[in-house]
Amino acid sequence: MSKMRVQDILFCLGLLCFCNATSTCCADDNVTFRRQPGRIVVNVDDKTIATYVYEDPQILRPYFTDLAAPSGVQVTRHHPPRKGVDADDHATMHPGLWLAFGDISGNDFWRNKARVKHAGFTKEPYAGEKYAGFTVRNQYMANGRIVCEETCQITILNRPAGYLILWDCEFNSDRESFYFGDQEEMGLGVRLATPIVVKNNKGGRILDDQGNINEKNIWGKPSLWCDYAGPIDDVFAGVMIMPDPDNFAPCRWHVRDYGFMTANPFGKDAFNLGAPGKVIVNKGKPLRLSFGILLHSSSNEKAIDLDAAYKDYLKVRTEFKR
Repeated sequence: MSKMRVQDILFCLGLLCFCNATSTCCADDNVTFRRQPGRIVVNVDDKTIATYVYEDPQILRPYFTDLAAPSGVQVTRHHPPRKGVDADDHATMHPGLWLAFGDISGNDFWRNKARVKHAGFTKEPYAGEKYAGFTVRNQYMANGRIVCEETCQITILNRPAGYLILWDCEFNSDRESFYFGDQEEMGLGVRLATPIVVKNNKGGRILDDQGNINEKNIWGKPSLWCDYAGPIDDVFAGVMIMPDPDNFAPCRWHVRDYGFMTANPFGKDAFNLGAPGKVIVNKGKPLRLSFGILLHSSSNEKAIDLDAAYKDYLKVRTEFKR
């Protein structure tokens, strides 16, 4: 385990801690790094703020779990769910924040019926004064063979609106072509903390860039971004997903009032938008998917400018692409 001051290094894999009106962090906080079998734990001032898990016997794909916003409140559902406190549905499919697909060439990597194997870090966890991150190589395995490979770069930045995760990945195969199918369960997903779940009637809401609110008005529709947030303790906090406009197609939103949100660029028939389709990735011609994920907390809902946060994401995204 190693410790160093925040002014020297704000992160080594995980979320950056910064001072603002709603944050509990300050320049004298310490960052603690812990490597554990199959995971990397990130602490700020002895508090765990994120865990990246790349080996799990039950969840057969990488994910982030127990993510916290700058104020320190946790914005994803506890993993595993707390008995009697959190809803316990989809416990091994909704661990926190993840990228997964219910159909790649007929194989289900969302429901843990096929495995995403961590094949190593192509860039070990690193940190600088303004950003941190790592790059991994994943192999999508089914029936004893590699369906495709993924190179995934994660970059975490300290931005005015909160912690910004840039998720930039490339899917490829040098063996044969493969395809992404047409399902709801395809893309970047997050399971939200219990206090901000819409159906719990505690003030949580889902909002897109066009002003649509909650599942009834957002599900299956395309939009530039979608935010799921609400009051937690004394702050307004949540998770905003922003698909990269350079992705091959706009994302539709598989959102649920029970606390779930996925940005899906693949579903057509799944969202009642036409006949079932396939996105074919030809041998040697990779498909790229990129997203920005903002973990935010503020004194109240009006204190966070989501449009400005989206513009900020557009400004910084290209600088850190592979």
